[in-house]
Amino acid sequence: MGGVENYESLDALAMAQGVREGSIRPADLLEAAIERAERHVGIGAIPIPMFEEAREAAGTTLPDGPLRGVPFLLKDLHTARRGWRLTNGSRLFADQVSDFDSEFVSRYLRAGLLLFGRSASPEFGLTTSTESVLFGKTRNPWNPEHTAGGSSGGAAAAVAAGILPAAHASDGGGSIRIPASCCGLFGLKPTRARVPSGPRKGEGWSGMSISHAVSRSVRDSAALLDAVAGPEVGAPYWAPPQQRPFLEEVGADPGRLRIALQTQSWNGAPTDPECRRAAESTAELCVKLGHEVETAPLLLGDLELGRATQVIIGSNVRALVEEGAAALGRDARETDLEPLTWAMFQLAGAVGGVDYAHAVQTLHAAGRCVALFLERYDAILSPTMATLPTRIGELALDNPDRGALMEKLMASIGYTQLFNASGHPAMSVPMHWAPEGLPIGVQFAGRFGDEATLFRLAAQLEAARPWFTRTPPRG
Repeated sequence: MGGVENYESLDALAMAQGVREGSIRPADLLEAAIERAERHVGIGAIPIPMFEEAREAAGTTLPDGPLRGVPFLLKDLHTARRGWRLTNGSRLFADQVSDFDSEFVSRYLRAGLLLFGRSASPEFGLTTSTESVLFGKTRNPWNPEHTAGGSSGGAAAAVAAGILPAAHASDGGGSIRIPASCCGLFGLKPTRARVPSGPRKGEGWSGMSISHAVSRSVRDSAALLDAVAGPEVGAPYWAPPQQRPFLEEVGADPGRLRIALQTQSWNGAPTDPECRRAAESTAELCVKLGHEVETAPLLLGDLELGRATQVIIGSNVRALVEEGAAALGRDARETDLEPLTWAMFQLAGAVGGVDYAHAVQTLHAAGRCVALFLERYDAILSPTMATLPTRIGELALDNPDRGALMEKLMASIGYTQLFNASGHPAMSVPMHWAPEGLPIGVQFAGRFGDEATLFRLAAQLEAARPWFTRTPPRG
């Protein structure tokens, strides 16, 4: 057990406190994490273990940061760590090794985190289940026949299984919030540009994609965001500065909030009754906590948001694939990519600059629409997903039933993707479980730059309906 008998009862901040006080050694925390990773290898959460390098780091003097000695995973998607493989879940990049640290990773290291591997991602983060030809399937610890979500499914599965209390994740259409919902965790997507994307790029997917984490406690999420928040040198733009550390918002009085309840997805996907019940029961709890809740649909009018996101994501995928193939000294081949990725790559070849300009303008219009709506409300409450966690294979990029795949995909992102387009912060809170035992998250979105209100509300919900000790059966 690595000498930490109560390991799974500790969140990241409690672990760091033990290290500071001298009652816990970083090496013991790491061994506890590795022991659990090896025990739960069947869920497919950590395809790139870096255990020996982590053991060497644990034996040195780690930076004296707020999370010193806490074991941590990096997602295998667009986040460089010097000397580590970065495959992006793709056979095309299977042998790529980074020769630098991204600024995001540098900040994690300065915080004292002990990085011990990479968590699984589907190819280029393009679906909401974490399955790839390269590494196989990531399974939900609550029920291994179901997905852990995506694209940060490896991170969520590892945290839900008790391997570690929090893990790096990223979100371009719901990829933090969806796996958090599937695995019974807390997951917050920050405001656009709250955290750095460099040094190799200034933004992801025209500002839709951003990194943060999934965690078992709200306060861990706040502490991790404090560790990485803020612009880097040369950033093209940045989020409004927070007034104080996000950790100080956890436990602060949120006041009486005005909350809009929405239970119809923005892309038209039908909402499962159990997901609707999750949002409605949470609305009732919010009223008991003193907040004002009213049903008030946010209408997008004739915005072709789906087409815009397809243009932007497809164009970025094509650029990435061409870059990877060029590094190998050849053109991209169909055998390099999974079927849906290859289809996106081909379709993107017909997208022109004018198409891309219109797509970006559509994102900006969505941002104005959400911002105007939130002048009347402090937050928007909805299901995180329109569907329960799907079965393994249904959302895989090599699913031959393309129609069924797209139907399931639209249901999974029906509530989340809008806030990637708009750039607003949004969080999934583990407030409900289906009768069959699968977790169901509830989403709250806040005003641009106002993660503070979301953290205050999340902590209030966590106290009212605790979830930290509600975990899958431990094998």
